[in-house]
Amino acid sequence: MIDRALKWKYKNTALLILSLIALFFLMDTEIAHSIIKSIGNFGYFGAFVTGIFFVSTFTVAPSSLVLFHLAEEFNPILIALYSGAGAVIGDLIIFSFLKDGVFEEIRPFFAGFKGPYLDALARTPYFAWLVPVAGAIIIASPFPDEVGIALMGLSKIKTWQFVMLAFMLNSTGIFLIVTLAATL
Repeated sequence: MIDRALKWKYKNTALLILSLIALFFLMDTEIAHSIIKSIGNFGYFGAFVTGIFFVSTFTVAPSSLVLFHLAEEFNPILIALYSGAGAVIGDLIIFSFLKDGVFEEIRPFFAGFKGPYLDALARTPYFAWLVPVAGAIIIASPFPDEVGIALMGLSKIKTWQFVMLAFMLNSTGIFLIVTLAATL
């Protein structure tokens, strides 16, 4: 049974879906709320840990609240740098997971949507730079990073380039958020 599950063609996609379902049910529990509140008590280390969770659809809202709280007590530039470093860890986990398995598993699904217009768009010189630029804008924004990471993964970006870009973009986006929080 285990051997069959390990050889299953869609195991990465299934694990992704199961983890999202589990996160959906666990995110609104009292335990999750107390963990989020306690992370904010650890200063810059708490900012780093919060950054890891800042990149996900399900944890971006509570992470933003922790960053708002930290911005009231600590240097916004350092909060942005530590959180940006943590966000790179979170983004890299998602990037590696998507790049190593999920993209290959869902490629046949999207092949059915391929048509002459999409083929023509993919062959234009604009497509090569539009995909990573759109991904970078999404990563820099306060919105969850999954779509931006997927776009960056489709652009054949090297992992070290992704890490450098993700750090710069996340730190900038988080700095804007904590600066806004400090002014309110």
